Amino acid sequence: MAKLRQNHSRGKKKPFAGMAIKLFVIFGILALLFILAFQYLNADPEAYYEDDFASANDSTYDGSSDNSSSLSAALIPEGNQAQVVNHRYYTLGYNEDHEQPDWVTYSLTKASLKIPNVPRAKRFTTDPMVKSRSAKHNDYSHSGYTRGHMAPAGDMAFNESAMQESFFMSNMSPQLREVNGGIWRELEETVRDWAYEDNELFIASGPIFDGAQNYIGKSSKVRIPAAFYKIIVDIEGSEKKGVAYIIPHESSDRPLNDYALSIDEVESKIGLDFFDNLYEDEQEERLIEASFDKSKWPTSQKRYKNRRDNWNNN
Repeated sequence: MAKLRQNHSRGKKKPFAGMAIKLFVIFGILALLFILAFQYLNADPEAYYEDDFASANDSTYDGSSDNSSSLSAALIPEGNQAQVVNHRYYTLGYNEDHEQPDWVTYSLTKASLKIPNVPRAKRFTTDPMVKSRSAKHNDYSHSGYTRGHMAPAGDMAFNESAMQESFFMSNMSPQLREVNGGIWRELEETVRDWAYEDNELFIASGPIFDGAQNYIGKSSKVRIPAAFYKIIVDIEGSEKKGVAYIIPHESSDRPLNDYALSIDEVESKIGLDFFDNLYEDEQEERLIEASFDKSKWPTSQKRYKNRRDNWNNN
């Protein structure tokens, strides 16, 4: 009996010791969860982390849209007065007075479009390379305007680094939803069609203000554009060509071709000269930029009808 009680007596101590250990582990886990929750709730949602741009997908890309230093220099327009920011996959001129880019330039290739798309980024982040600090995500919140990409996420979907770069707020301009998801979307998708057919295009995009003085923003004053421009140049092969567009900042049922212009017309309006260093000589530049041929820039009637009947109403 004594042994049984002794055994029983030792048995009573074991649950107490085991319970103490369990409680210690539980409290430790709870404390760790509390610390992690505190850090998460108090983190700056606009914070930039270098590790965000490390991607296993980078190794699958052949680098044909990677901005080398020489290419980046060629992508800076003459007449630029904005702060130049050279990201890996596009270059921009940031205008602190307007809290958005004056221009964004990059090359778009068939090689990059053939790569399966990575997931769309989930966060808009401030641009750490803008000296004066770019606009913030919440400057657009509840404003009635969307964050309109000047370098489209769809053009930068070939790896996670490019996708994350496209979500910098320095790449955004305020756009009405019916523009961003309507005619601007149609133009972006059409440009991707052209790049796939022509192998490589050089593209410039940006806002036009025309005296517009309305602003949005909580921590920054973000100026609302009156229109947007896009310039497209094909300097490969024997058939070199160019075209440009000015898209009014309003819903439109008109075809894209109604907004097509020569590159010279757009450059004259915005006071910038794009891609000057990419041409072989001044004669080639004049030939490409002075006029355009709509037949060399075909648009999709199906996409236009979809925009008119569906996208404009979303």
